[in-house]
Amino acid sequence: MNRKQLTLLIVLAAALGGLGWLAYKKQQSSFAESKVRLGEKLLPDFPLNDVAQFTIKQPNAELTLAKKDEVWTVVERGHHPANFSTVSDFIRKFWELKVTKPVRVGASRLPALELVTPDKGNGTLIEFKDAAGKPIKSVLLGAKHMREGGAQESPFGGGGGSFPDGRYLMVGSDLATVSLVNEPFANAEAKPADWLQKEWFKVEKIKAIGVNTDVATNNWKLSRESETGEWKLADATAGESLDTGKSSGSTSALSYPSFDDVVTGTNAAGVMDKPITGTIETFEGFTYAVKIGKKTDDDKYHFQVDVAGSFPKERTPGTDEKPEDKEKLDKEFKEALTKKEERLKNEQAFAKWTYLVSKWTVDPLLKARHELLAEKPAETKTDAPPVPTPGLPGALPGSLPGSLPGGLPK
Repeated sequence: MNRKQLTLLIVLAAALGGLGWLAYKKQQSSFAESKVRLGEKLLPDFPLNDVAQFTIKQPNAELTLAKKDEVWTVVERGHHPANFSTVSDFIRKFWELKVTKPVRVGASRLPALELVTPDKGNGTLIEFKDAAGKPIKSVLLGAKHMREGGAQESPFGGGGGSFPDGRYLMVGSDLATVSLVNEPFANAEAKPADWLQKEWFKVEKIKAIGVNTDVATNNWKLSRESETGEWKLADATAGESLDTGKSSGSTSALSYPSFDDVVTGTNAAGVMDKPITGTIETFEGFTYAVKIGKKTDDDKYHFQVDVAGSFPKERTPGTDEKPEDKEKLDKEFKEALTKKEERLKNEQAFAKWTYLVSKWTVDPLLKARHELLAEKPAETKTDAPPVPTPGLPGALPGSLPGSLPGGLPK
């Protein structure tokens, strides 16, 4: 190899090296320098107490939770109260969020981390706003970080496999904030039913319960004189007797009711046509008027409830009541009255919504009248009297022509 060739090779190598260096620098320049630090708060200026609404946006769903009259509500469910604990814990997590690992990325790597806005990719966008609707902060949640279980799977469940122990996220659209945090945000889903306040009404100390349908023979009413009294069937006809075993479910109806979801808008149209209606009176003075509407394909029923109350405002003193007991009893009476009135106010608020409940919740109110009755005793059948043999008047039972009395042959 002559000097000219050697020089050419050196120049070529230098050129290739330079090109490689430029490519490397270009690649590095596309990666934003992280401005978050391990262990530091990711949102140090997050105004926790100013948040009055937030939206969860996903590729095919969107959910908004907002304060209304100082109560957190689910907007997509007609502003039905949301679970305050779930909402407050969710917001607080962002306020407390600390960086587990800064992640230096370029725009090309965002899809792999699922850090692409839901209108273009599969990220989950959380947008926080104040009471006036002014944006406070937005955070894009990406892929969950999975951790291996590290143990052999148990035949009874648990062990082995993997589970989420963190999540990649980005503040706004700032590549320099991409981080891994140790919170997977499992409930960051745009599913309205998951955010509803599920504490509902509760029927106690039933005095009377009745059901009416469009079939009069299916209607019924049960009542009792005291909390320990015997249940009786109203307007019982001859031969009708209440079976206390069959009716036990009905006499404790809606003691622990629950609902799955709230139906609003066009989904609520027509679902309460020709409903089954029920009225429940309690010894405490509450009256519950309920309506059971159409059944869904997955065996759930549309349901409405309205509550009224009539409570004595003054206590009637006992005949032998001592003066020293009066103040104590009057105080207890007023406290009980206050609790009833507060309970009535809370339960009356449910009248504005149509709920979706499971079949077992309303099953006791779906029984027809005959399903509450004791079975009639079977009628005793008697043998028909023997027919005398023609031509033998006065023949003894069992006798045949040509036989002796008693049926013995001659």
